[in-house]
Amino acid sequence: MSFDEYINTLKDKEIAVVGFGVSNKPLVGLLSSYGCNFTVYDIREEAALGEDFMKYKALGVRFVLGEGYLDNIKADVIFRTPGILPSAFDGTDACITSEMEAFFAICPCKIVAVTGSDGKTTTSSLIAAIAQEAGYTVHLGGNIGRPLLCEVDSMGKNDIAVLELSSFQLHSMKCKPDIAVVTNISPNHLDVHPSFADYIGAKKNIFANQTHNCRLVLNADNSFTSSFKGLAKGEVLLFSMKDDKRADYTFSSGAIYHNGEKIVDASEILLRGEHNIANLMAAFASTEGLASKSHQAKIARTFAGVEHRLELVCKANGISFYNDSIATSPTRAIAALKAFDKPVILIAGGRDKKSPYNEFAKEILANVKALFLTGEAAFKIKSEVDAVKEAEEIQIFMIDDFASCVKAAAGYAKNGDIVLLSPACSSYDHFENFAVRGNYYKEIVKEI
Repeated sequence: MSFDEYINTLKDKEIAVVGFGVSNKPLVGLLSSYGCNFTVYDIREEAALGEDFMKYKALGVRFVLGEGYLDNIKADVIFRTPGILPSAFDGTDACITSEMEAFFAICPCKIVAVTGSDGKTTTSSLIAAIAQEAGYTVHLGGNIGRPLLCEVDSMGKNDIAVLELSSFQLHSMKCKPDIAVVTNISPNHLDVHPSFADYIGAKKNIFANQTHNCRLVLNADNSFTSSFKGLAKGEVLLFSMKDDKRADYTFSSGAIYHNGEKIVDASEILLRGEHNIANLMAAFASTEGLASKSHQAKIARTFAGVEHRLELVCKANGISFYNDSIATSPTRAIAALKAFDKPVILIAGGRDKKSPYNEFAKEILANVKALFLTGEAAFKIKSEVDAVKEAEEIQIFMIDDFASCVKAAAGYAKNGDIVLLSPACSSYDHFENFAVRGNYYKEIVKEI
């Protein structure tokens, strides 16, 4: 289906756009420009929606706002924001879809889709960089913060779309990426998903509709993702941080190999941490046949990372400040701690997603010299650390105000120390998203 054909299917429909956030704002602009009949629904009031609200309201767009905004939706088609699961619309006869699901329906080019509990953003960015190095026109979007539906009309059939997909986007979504990647799975977002099984089920949707000519890339070291191999209908490529003979891409003797052929030495890789070696292998498997090993190795040697992911903010007075705001789960924060060769001063906390913190607490004891906790989850993290530590083994500071917490951590640090923001929690207790939190952290650090 072409872009124009898809828009024409909406012309005679009553449309509800639920959520006026990053993924749906471009959709609102698109529907408005084509004269579609739609209403925007959001729990926030006018004052919280900012300039975009005023712009679209002036253009005649209808809004239903505030508490109870979902009570009386009347629509033929509902575009949901990723943060609201389809179960919120039980009982309606409307077609429940999303900006991302619509993109899959009309995208004219090959799609590589990436999901997982950790590593989605870095892996997606690596895939895009390798494909660009190989000469493709690449469109990187999805959960990474760039909706692509409005760009479909400018895409060519020989382009490549690389999508980062969250469990919220995948929940009940019908999609068929040419290449699907599941980096890993661990308990996450259990504050929204009714169960861990529901969360895993959402992740499976990334490959559920694939056919024999599609590819699925899986982490052989993760018990959940490795079990997906038997469910795949097409080609399966495995990657492993171990010298696993079952895997197509392995890390051994300090290098990444593809079926025994060396691609790149770990000493040449610019990204820090073993977790990023795993991300590179996932990207290599995804671009097999699209790019050469020399293309892959070049990106491994030159890719400096994505913003808010173990990002070096600055070095001042002998202190190194790192921004890892994208680490919104304990497993991500654990990977960050392991990326350094000495204990760090850690700033953690935020909105609790009902994730288990016991393993995080153990890594804190092993890799942190002082712990600064902030936000809603601070006491829960502290209690887990207290449960495994001996008295006075680590200094813990509880500071609810984020800016004050960062300044206190900086004040504690001495020459040669590393100050790391790696929250292990979402940002939604105080910030719109992890990027806003990370940018605020960088502002505070640079002021200091």
